[in-house]
Amino acid sequence: MLSSVLKSDQAVQVNIQIMRTFVRSREMLASSEALMQRVDELENDYDEKFKIIFRALRQLLRPAPASQAIGFRPKASKK
Repeated sequence: MLSSVLKSDQAVQVNIQIMRTFVRSREMLASSEALMQRVDELENDYDEKFKIIFRALRQLLRPAPASQAIGFRPKASKK
């Protein structure tokens, strides 16, 4: 990750934007019924050699499971 190599606020912000972009891309793919239908059609047209590819495509097109927030949360300092 960029922020683990470059220890700056800007690197952290860029890294966050990259992750948000990937999440949004996955959401867009998962919501595309037309794309899912086309994958079904292609799967019917090709033989067993491509079965693993179609399995991977289906996995990528599934909605991402809800996850907990991640990241470091420092403890409140005691003074």
